[in-house]
Amino acid sequence: MTAHISAKPGDIAESVLLPGDPLRAKWIAENFLTDATRYTEVRNMFGYTGTYKGKRVSVQGTGMGQPSASIYTHELLDVYGVKTVVRVGSAGAIHDRIELRDVVAGIGASTNSSMNRIRFNGVVDYAPVADFGLLRASVDAAAARGINLHVGQLYSSDTFYTDAPEVEAKLAGYGILAIEMEAAAIYTLAAKFQARALALCTISDHILKGTELPAADRQESFSEMVEIALDAVTA
Repeated sequence: MTAHISAKPGDIAESVLLPGDPLRAKWIAENFLTDATRYTEVRNMFGYTGTYKGKRVSVQGTGMGQPSASIYTHELLDVYGVKTVVRVGSAGAIHDRIELRDVVAGIGASTNSSMNRIRFNGVVDYAPVADFGLLRASVDAAAARGINLHVGQLYSSDTFYTDAPEVEAKLAGYGILAIEMEAAAIYTLAAKFQARALALCTISDHILKGTELPAADRQESFSEMVEIALDAVTA
């Protein structure tokens, strides 16, 4: 056990999906995994292990933001021997060609967080990226299902409510597709522990257009993203 995950050795599969919302973890386990059992509920941050197409897969809630996601990702990779992590969450689009409910795969993740600056003694802007093999598997999985998967840069922000909307417009001009809050930290930790990582995000808001999905859809209507993630980790 760790301070935040009450699983025993062997309870967690080598491949783990990482939704921020613990209720989305429960929804994924109940709707996509076979014979899923809950291995942790510490702080109501649920984790489950089941099977998908005959292969063991786990799903672990991480909470919102890079500090919270870092705790769970670090413990999974360092203590429980996890080899593959895929963030499955929501994001806000800042590109005109992306619409609500579209799925985006992050080839890399820029960030305004100081976490990596601190990690590298304040002298390096580390550029965290996805695992290429996992990214390619997700592209293949989306194509097989007829899903239009957008691949490009994400922006992992430490702020949900911004006082500088002009920065988001500038990021769009530099090719950033969407804003979320966890991918950069997850990619960095996967690199540290020589694991594979990918962030898949369903667009819940379009920041520049001012449109958004209802709250219930944010939690439960992201089936295409979950299917791509599960196909990719079990390929």
